[in-house]
Amino acid sequence: MIQITPQMRILVATSAVDFRKGIDGLARVCKEWLATDPFSGTVFIFRNRRGCSLKVLMYDGQGFWLCQKRLSQGRFRYWPTGNGEIATKLAVQELQLLLWNGNPASAKTTRMWREIPVNA
Repeated sequence: MIQITPQMRILVATSAVDFRKGIDGLARVCKEWLATDPFSGTVFIFRNRRGCSLKVLMYDGQGFWLCQKRLSQGRFRYWPTGNGEIATKLAVQELQLLLWNGNPASAKTTRMWREIPVNA
């Protein structure tokens, strides 16, 4: 079972990824494009070119989890641009909004009172 906690680091790839890639291909994207170890426990979020599917890649200490969400209609309305960056960090509540096709940038959420350090 995947459990995403506030202490986890969440990275969203800002550019689209070829969704024919499986676990090994996406792990390579994490290493080469995002310059992050896929075994670090970071939660990686990828989007396809059409913007109608997301893939979540995560290592839990024993193996990789790869989950996909494909919308039955339409496309994900929001995707972080990164302002020239390859990846953007998200908080857990922002990821939940993104997975439910919401816009974390315009959502009215309470700011974190105290940042929880992320194990990198």
